[in-house]
Amino acid sequence: MTPVWRVPLPEGAQPPYKVFVNGVPQREGDDYVVRSNELHFSKPLEKERLGVGRWTAMFLGLWGSYGKNDSVDVQFRRAGRDNLATGLDIIGPDQP
Repeated sequence: MTPVWRVPLPEGAQPPYKVFVNGVPQREGDDYVVRSNELHFSKPLEKERLGVGRWTAMFLGLWGSYGKNDSVDVQFRRAGRDNLATGLDIIGPDQP
């Protein structure tokens, strides 16, 4: 079974969807599929989770590198109007 990274769509989001990962347009069918109000990606995506210790170290300049932090943005329709959601949550294949 191929691992899947899931991105929940905002409540009430309706097609057409325009999906971007790190600002790069994605194509439905090639880069993602829509399933049960979620976008499913087969390529690895990661949202950096910063704990207090890591955030403090970066703030103080003690940690010079940043982890991988993908950003998923979606343009969609809701109630007849165009909307944009940025920095959506990413759920990895090991998460319920």
